[in-house]
Amino acid sequence: MTFDRFDDDTAAAWPLYGLADDARPALAFALDRGPAVLATIIGLGGGGPRSVGAQMVFGEGLVSGFLSGGCIEGEVVAHARACRAEGEARRLVYGEGSPWPDIRLLCGARIEILVERVTPDDPAVRTLLDLTVRREPAFWVTDGLRRRCAETPEAVWPGAFERAYEPLPRLIVLGGDPTALAIASLGAQAGFEAVLIRAKGPATPPPLAGVAYRRDDARTALAAIGLDAWTAVAVCGHDLELDHQALMAALPSPAPYVGLLGARRRLPERLARLKAAGLSDRDLAKLRAPIGLDLGGKAPFEVAVAVIGEIMAARHGQPVIARTAV
Repeated sequence: MTFDRFDDDTAAAWPLYGLADDARPALAFALDRGPAVLATIIGLGGGGPRSVGAQMVFGEGLVSGFLSGGCIEGEVVAHARACRAEGEARRLVYGEGSPWPDIRLLCGARIEILVERVTPDDPAVRTLLDLTVRREPAFWVTDGLRRRCAETPEAVWPGAFERAYEPLPRLIVLGGDPTALAIASLGAQAGFEAVLIRAKGPATPPPLAGVAYRRDDARTALAAIGLDAWTAVAVCGHDLELDHQALMAALPSPAPYVGLLGARRRLPERLARLKAAGLSDRDLAKLRAPIGLDLGGKAPFEVAVAVIGEIMAARHGQPVIARTAV
């Protein structure tokens, strides 16, 4: 995850802090060092580059996330610093009805932002971070003064705002060739909890930032990690036996995306073997093979872009159709 110092010259010129989309990793990092400030878009009119619920986190020398195309971040950071020092929440309005008409939004949107100070011992924050670690959904309700967080939707009192959090998206890549490395690396950069599995692979993990590494066999590794409804699996092993093991574990699981890298001509025999081993037509229909969107490229990062794009499209409900013939 990318965190940065907003007042650093380089950060101001190149806002890498905006590459982090989910606020929870930055929030946990900031709270380990003291109080933090959470800024959340709670109202939006006329469109805008970010949706309701988008957040920024401010901590001791730390900033993460973004709320606009750069129109208001400098202004919000000033309010965040004051909020962190004084503890008083505030609601900011930019665009139509704003008390700061000199701050113009090029998109023409109206953005309402809640800026609130949270402390490491706040029960709602602890619940949110505990649910994040447990990979369970969380429902956060706040008005800036009072906060609640639970596994199920909470009653929203007048003036409060509710934000639902899903578990962080996770990507498991099986393989060790350049394409597998590119998929895992790009997944980590795109905000996934990325794990590379290479059975009996080198003892030294790959030098890929943000990518965890396992050397056990596919069945053992996938069982240890756990496959849930927020996990995507990319099987890129180039080994019929290892790929078969991985597919036998992944296809019947709750993982909504399972992709297989390999030659199209070998696909019928692979499917027949999986079916003979007990997988249902429903299981096999979930398989996306050949893996990734059809972008035409075969270089490692071209395939990686196709795979990450397909996973994101499926995650956001876009009409991506599995191409496997069952």
